[in-house]
Amino acid sequence: MPTEKKISSASDCINSMVEGSELKKVRSNSRIYHRYFLLDADMQSLRWEPSKKDSEKAKIDIKSIKEVRTGKNTDIFRSNGISEQISEDCAFSVIYGENYESLDLVANSADVANIWVTGLRYLISYGKHTLDMLESSQDNMRTSWVSQMFSEIDVDGLGHITLCHAVQCIRNLNPGLKTSKIELKFKELHKSKDKAGTEITKEEFIEVFHELCTRPEIYFLLVQFSSNKEFLDTKDLMMFLEAEQGVAHINEEISLEIIHKYEPSKEGQEKGWLSIDGFTNYLMSPDCYIFDPEHKKVCQDMKQPLSHYFINSSHNTYLIEDQFRGPSDITGYIRALKMGCRSVELDVWDGPDNEPVIYTGHTMTSQIVFRSVIDIINKYAFFASEYPLILCLENHCSIKQQKVMVQHMKKILGDKLYTTSPNMEESYLPSPDVLKGKILIKAKKLSSNCSGVEGDVTDEDEGAEMSQRMGKENVEQPNHVPGKRFQLCKELSELVSICKSVQFKEFQVSFQVQKYWEVCSFNEVLASKYANENPGDFVNYNKRFLARVFPSPMRIDSSNMNPQDFWKCGCQIVAMNFQTPGLMMDLNIGWFRQNGNCGYVLRPAIMREEVSFFSANTKDSVPGVSPQLLHIKIISGQNFPKPKGSGAKGDVVDPYVYVEIHGIPADCAEQRTKTVNQNGDAPIFDESFEFQINLPELAMVRFVVLDDDYIGDEFIGQYTIPFECLQTGYRHVPLQSLTGEVLAHASLFVHVAITNRRGGGKPHKRGLSVRKGKKSREYASLRTLWIKTVDEVFKNAQPPIRDATDLRENMQNAVVSFKELCGLSSVANLMQCMLAVSPRFLGPDNNPLVVLNLSEPYPTMELQAIVPEVLKKIVTTYDMMIQSLKALIENADAVYEKIVHCQKAAMEFHEHLHSIGTKEGLKERKLQKAVESFTWNITILKGQADLLKYAKNETLENLKQIHFAAVSCGLNKPGTENSEAQKPRRSLEAIPEKASDENGD
Repeated sequence: MPTEKKISSASDCINSMVEGSELKKVRSNSRIYHRYFLLDADMQSLRWEPSKKDSEKAKIDIKSIKEVRTGKNTDIFRSNGISEQISEDCAFSVIYGENYESLDLVANSADVANIWVTGLRYLISYGKHTLDMLESSQDNMRTSWVSQMFSEIDVDGLGHITLCHAVQCIRNLNPGLKTSKIELKFKELHKSKDKAGTEITKEEFIEVFHELCTRPEIYFLLVQFSSNKEFLDTKDLMMFLEAEQGVAHINEEISLEIIHKYEPSKEGQEKGWLSIDGFTNYLMSPDCYIFDPEHKKVCQDMKQPLSHYFINSSHNTYLIEDQFRGPSDITGYIRALKMGCRSVELDVWDGPDNEPVIYTGHTMTSQIVFRSVIDIINKYAFFASEYPLILCLENHCSIKQQKVMVQHMKKILGDKLYTTSPNMEESYLPSPDVLKGKILIKAKKLSSNCSGVEGDVTDEDEGAEMSQRMGKENVEQPNHVPGKRFQLCKELSELVSICKSVQFKEFQVSFQVQKYWEVCSFNEVLASKYANENPGDFVNYNKRFLARVFPSPMRIDSSNMNPQDFWKCGCQIVAMNFQTPGLMMDLNIGWFRQNGNCGYVLRPAIMREEVSFFSANTKDSVPGVSPQLLHIKIISGQNFPKPKGSGAKGDVVDPYVYVEIHGIPADCAEQRTKTVNQNGDAPIFDESFEFQINLPELAMVRFVVLDDDYIGDEFIGQYTIPFECLQTGYRHVPLQSLTGEVLAHASLFVHVAITNRRGGGKPHKRGLSVRKGKKSREYASLRTLWIKTVDEVFKNAQPPIRDATDLRENMQNAVVSFKELCGLSSVANLMQCMLAVSPRFLGPDNNPLVVLNLSEPYPTMELQAIVPEVLKKIVTTYDMMIQSLKALIENADAVYEKIVHCQKAAMEFHEHLHSIGTKEGLKERKLQKAVESFTWNITILKGQADLLKYAKNETLENLKQIHFAAVSCGLNKPGTENSEAQKPRRSLEAIPEKASDENGD
């Protein structure tokens, strides 16, 4: 629970510490002692009681405190048997004395922990001058700015303004605040002073503004980077942007631009200072939203074959309600196309006056004229995306009305129709880039040797199946009889080019006879069967062919299937009922936002490459893919609306947050925060979660806010985002309603970090690993094919795989060891580590005890004076880390080349693997197993090469961070700060992309 009084300054923190708090004191023997801690009134020492010690021993002098660490980042916390039961957000440690002893404490809430950490850091910075600093900060930049706003309203200089003007002014500055809440705060203030009337004085205005417009969690963050000032200067902001937000290539000019854009006070803009209000404005702006703006535009390769993309698809697009009795309307097409949909459905039947109509056959849905739908499609086809639109034509018309359909499409759509015959020499469909601005017709087509007009009934005659299942024989049936052969006119057949509808038989038949331009449609039930029973075959099938999955006809309420169930198998066209909001549509909408909402998302490489091993139902890590750890801290919420239709509790909201992971079965997970009672305006959650993501390219994160109610928890808002679109650092999550509209001013404030499975991290997306003893080290294993010549090639790959693993893990272990000595968790990056240790490297006279020589490619630490053992240990561990970074950088290229060479040598056998295996005496099942093992091994080799490449790039990033942090903290050896060492030399260059497309893709 948040503290009763809002914290808006260091003074508030100090006052709270003087009053004292109950904290848990953690000892190395796993014992926990409840003690009451307080700051002496003279602010010279920290005391605790009761204690068996002499009162003079149950205290720590403030001047002896070296640093204050957040989280469980001391040896005592790490080795404590009950550490897992202690919240990371409530733990902090006071490091004191010449021997750097630790006092390890746990607060009852993250809010209380933040008060002590902020207050103690302030005391360390200002020592005996703390009182003077606190007094001077009362008349600070913020107070001056608020006073100026008051004076602008009080034009007559009366010294007071009306309640109405005061409320409006505060609401203009913080639009999410309710008018009633602001009025109530002023009235409570007047009541506490026994004051009559509604006039507001300047002091009252300032007090209420501070109370309502200060977010403690943002204040605590500000002072963490501001060296305990009440504002951030340009260098502070640069450090925050680089170390926490992962912003690359930052400089003082960019910092100044941000300050000028978001700082409300003139004084702050002139001096280059960002106040708590400017910092809050910045963090709540779209610049700090969780969604990576790079993905707001098309950012993926659009030159791959069409079958390599997931395609945003609509089912029964013409319906705006359920699919049995619901109305049909052209607005269904407008809505879908505006949302970036690239595949719409037209269920066409004979209509009156020789005009075809669209509706779900065999049902009581209403009808719309085909021509009007084509008009709308022509108008909106490329409204949201320039990439190809697929019209899934379910043709139930007579020859006469089929010809009318053709006339309308040719006349209205004209050159947009793509009718080019497929190239028989090609093996794959054209790319979305080649098909820009084109409309493709997916429908039945006459065979090339057919001169007549006869064809088969369409596969998805859903209305007939639904009617039969429901026993609705009294529904008026059209003349067309499902299951019988029906006539297809040649003109309509000629409009179908690269999306010819065919019936699926079985995978092995399709692999042999299906043409790349032929498309199969799968009922949801059948697709689920294949996904569960033949996951590998389904993935391989979808590498070459387009597959469309449509909802079961039994979903008469137009509910939606889970698209992830079929995306994990590589199915490109998963048709959704756009008219039905909820979790499944949230996933679909969120998923297709990642590529500029253009309707096409490139599938993971492991689903595209001809030789790659992937099973859709894997419940473990994916071979060749490095699992990621997602660390999410839900900090707070802002302006949650009352759930629609809830009246039992009045305006009271008791919110909690679910964090859900959607993806392959191994990744699906969810965790929830505690409930914050009776606070929907500014609830503080302060809870951290961790998720392992085995296939990041197919994972999604969904934040759901619910109102805790004994009758049934009610939906408040949600936000769904692909894993690849997450921005790390401190971010706001703009919440959306059940139907997808943005909820005004409603958001979550979160912290996001992404690291490798065993920990570590850096600002830009990817991370490192934690220690693992060499003896217990796991190496990627290759399978035996029992084909001697091929097995010899893979045998040669084992040594470089071991070398690559050793290089990576030695580096990662050394980095984590350094982080631990810096007092930081595995989520931290090396820039944050250097910032954490820099105060320890300064002597009493502020001269550095240790400097970094930046003149060499690998910065070394040089002692400038005699230092305590604990600092010597940090220097030694740093040197070991640098040596491991150097080893990786200088050996990675050669090891990488060996792995790639083995991969190429093995691929020489790929085309003739069956015949080679047969000659070796392998039959049927063993031969099939050998092919599968070959695919597995190639996937492992490519994955190991990629991991080494990423590790080298990461190592280069680590060196840059060390260099930048050393210069920023003034720890660089004089004359080395502008060294060319920060520029990658030839030996430091990242491994080029070599083998990415050389394994058969």
